[in-house]
Amino acid sequence: MNEQSRGSTPRTLTFEIFRFNPEDPESKPHTQIFELEEEPFMSLYIALNRIREQFDPSLQFDFTCRESICGACGMIVNGRPALGCKTLTNNLPEHITLFPLPVFKLVGDLSVDTGTWFRQMVERTEAWIHPDKDFDGNATEEKMSDELSQAIYEGDRCIECGCCIAACGVANVDPEFLGAAGLNRVARFIVDPRDKRTDSEWFEIVAGEQGVFACFGMMACEDICPKDLPLLEVNAYLRRKMLASRFAASNS
Repeated sequence: MNEQSRGSTPRTLTFEIFRFNPEDPESKPHTQIFELEEEPFMSLYIALNRIREQFDPSLQFDFTCRESICGACGMIVNGRPALGCKTLTNNLPEHITLFPLPVFKLVGDLSVDTGTWFRQMVERTEAWIHPDKDFDGNATEEKMSDELSQAIYEGDRCIECGCCIAACGVANVDPEFLGAAGLNRVARFIVDPRDKRTDSEWFEIVAGEQGVFACFGMMACEDICPKDLPLLEVNAYLRRKMLASRFAASNS
């Protein structure tokens, strides 16, 4: 049981929030201080809504589901990427700094455009099923083992919040790097038996200069993933897969 639930005196939180509207030529990047009384079980999502309602209705930040499903509320919390709806203030110090996620285009204040980045990643990798036959709506559904379907589901748990991209040293200097989210999406289709692309076709996508071998291996992506995806295992799987593919090609 935390201090708030025992009825202790609530803390006064100081929020230092990045402010900048790139659409306004008069706006300059700066931080703004807000003070707010902490409430029991307060999340950053709740706190930011309180600030917008009570102090500044122009504050921009993103949210949709409030349940760690949509991935819209990613931000830098005290120097670390996190979801605003999942982060409780009682796990943070009294001084809280909030900045937008790097790498992505800034919309304003804490709001960034992750959609454009993920769309171009999907288009580059053609991250959808490539069958070897035309669709037949009357065909019998193909069966899949529980183990395989679970492996595919594991990759589909990514909510594309962008936290792993923001935490990645490579993605911060190379905007073309696929990043953990991109590589995880690729791996999801590699293991899917309905996708009929060959290993050599996947090699061209995954093993290029912006692919899996560009990763430094620091794995900050796995450390901060709000869905606890096994991104280290995904990285290792893709490297083994690509090396085996190249070895087989060279010996054929």
